[in-house]
Amino acid sequence: MRLRACAALLLFLSACATQAPSPAERASRNPRLANLQRAAVLPWTDGGRCVVREASHPWPLLVEKCYRTLDHDRLEFHDTTGRCTVASADAAAVGLGFCVLEAPEIAVGAVIVLGMVVVGVAIKEALDAYELRHSYPEEAGTSRGTKVTSREAEAQRKPKLKPEPAGQDWQPPVPPVPVDRTGRASCEPVPVPHAGEDDPHNECADEFPPNRYPGMDVLVGGVRFDALQVGVRVLWEIKTHRFDTYSSFIQRTEIEKEIKQLLEERRVAQACGYDFVVGVSTQAHKDALQRRIRTLNIVITGCKR
Repeated sequence: MRLRACAALLLFLSACATQAPSPAERASRNPRLANLQRAAVLPWTDGGRCVVREASHPWPLLVEKCYRTLDHDRLEFHDTTGRCTVASADAAAVGLGFCVLEAPEIAVGAVIVLGMVVVGVAIKEALDAYELRHSYPEEAGTSRGTKVTSREAEAQRKPKLKPEPAGQDWQPPVPPVPVDRTGRASCEPVPVPHAGEDDPHNECADEFPPNRYPGMDVLVGGVRFDALQVGVRVLWEIKTHRFDTYSSFIQRTEIEKEIKQLLEERRVAQACGYDFVVGVSTQAHKDALQRRIRTLNIVITGCKR
């Protein structure tokens, strides 16, 4: 009897030791998450898009970049600690509100919000995307019981005999996606990790539209898109080629390949009720695509490689 009791106690202690970290613990380990949660209690005139774009920076830098997008009519700032009074020169330069808000820990009563705060749509979607990734660390997302492959599996790619001019457009095999009752690929968007490790391309896809799921591509209708734009039903394909530096032969080859890809992506997006936009880095790339298909919606992002 005593042996059974000891075994039960050991099992209980083991379960306690392996419990998932609390939201507060996860935030302390993830500065981006902590910034999003901190910003969620403040009113933003842009729905929090600036916050989502700058959330990876330290909080004072985020405040500096996004301070103008706060709804100042609904905020009152009080220097309860005297810190901003002491640093009067700096406070005068940037304003009392900025000085109070950028503090590592905002004192109680230092910032008063008038009225009820509704979390900005961009911040809410970024927090939801983080929770999705945390809930399914090996699968990045599920929908209707269908698993999506892990980042490691997606990042695998076969060796090539010769390099291609733009590696960011290689895409691994599309993982299984939800299907509707007819057996066809579902139009429900499913976030999955960005394909590959092309950081400049991924940063452009996250920040320019901006992406509803930062750090993620999205599967719609069985096709992988670089971004689903915040707040609207618009799917994006991002190109960050150094197109202007290619030879004429390579440019023609790339355009032929891209046209096939973009037409298929636009067909799927429109069939699922989404608009489709292509983001390119240069005017030359846009002109080359539109000479072939004038109806493509193409935007110059200016993103660098």
